[in-house]
Formats: sequence, C-alpha cells, structure tokens
Amino acid sequence: MSKPKLYDYWRSSASYRVRIVLNLADIEWDTVSINLLEGEQHTEAHRTRHPQGLVPALEIDGHLFTQSLAIIEYLNDTRNLGLLPNDTALRTKIRALAQTLAVDVHPICNLSVTKFATVLSGSEDTRLLWMKHFIEPGLQSFETMLADFDQTPFATGNSVSLADVCLIPQIYNALRWEADFSGCIRIQKVMEACELHSSFIKAHPDAVKPK
Repeated sequence: MSKPKLYDYWRSSASYRVRIVLNLADIEWDTVSINLLEGEQHTEAHRTRHPQGLVPALEIDGHLFTQSLAIIEYLNDTRNLGLLPNDTALRTKIRALAQTLAVDVHPICNLSVTKFATVLSGSEDTRLLWMKHFIEPGLQSFETMLADFDQTPFATGNSVSLADVCLIPQIYNALRWEADFSGCIRIQKVMEACELHSSFIKAHPDAVKPK
C-alpha cells in the first residue's frame, strides 16, 4: 500500500483538522501543496480528485476521500482514535459542538466567500469585519455548549475529541482576524491543553508552511 497523500493548503482550517487527526493516528503522509491564493484548486488535475475545487483531499488505504469531517470519521473508525464516544447521546452532543464551527462558521469565513464579500462591498475593510462578525458569536456558542461537559483539560473529556479537532483551527483564524473571545474562559483552557499536545503542535500552520 502506498504512503498516504494529503492535498493540503497550510492555512486551510479543514486541512488543519485532518493534519491533527493524521498525527493522532501516528500516520506518516506526503503533502501535495495546493496554493489557494494562486488558484491551484481550480486546475483540472485537482478538480478530478476534488470536484468542488477545495482542500483537503486524502489518498489513503487505496481510497481518495474529500470533506474534512468525513475524512476524520474514516480515520477515527479505522484507527480506533476515540474521537467520538460509543454513547449515542454523548456522541451526538460532541458532533454538534464540532459542527457549530466546522459547518456553521467555517464555510462562511473561507477564502472564496470572504473574497466575494469584499468584491461586493468594494472595500478591503469588509474582510476583517466579516470574519469578526461570524467568528465571535460562533466561539461564544461553542463556549456555552461546553457547559454540558466537565471542566476537563480538553473540550469534552480527558482526551482529544472531535470538538478539539474543530476548535483549534478556528482559534487560529480568530487570532488571525482579531476576533475577540476573551470572555470564553473554558475555550482558553482547552487551548492551553491542545497547545501542549504534539499532534496539534505538528499540525499547526506555522509548522507546515511551505518554505
């Protein structure tokens, strides 16, 4: 079986999530950089592997997968990572936490959407205002939902879950776009735990940025 191959952009939140989970699974992979700023996601070659022209795409186990949450669940199920518990109700709550950011916040704050919003408004200031407008309430909602869980080091327990995997890339974006989450005390504690975890450290955009 060939070595897994991740079609990646270093600042992509979705790619960041997958890198974290590949690290958690102790999987070595080759990276193929898809430069979103230069439009490489729209090439025929990339559209063949990812019809939406997005990242990430992952070649692994003889399959080609797209969509970060689907990829993560595949890795979780095939490598027994424990990112989701067996308890149905708890699993549903953790999925809801993850989707609060990965489904509701991330898509409206990605490159193509914010670029279009900037074009429509005719002002570069729009991008920063747009990001803060959606990221701040998204993180506040996540913070509120964390009340369903104990005050553990990670978001939903003593080990990493899908919620942590989706939170940390969004925190990277929040910091980049000056979103205020100073009132999210529980999130900040989760950040501290994740920042010490090797799987998160190695997946950070600064650690994988092309030279």
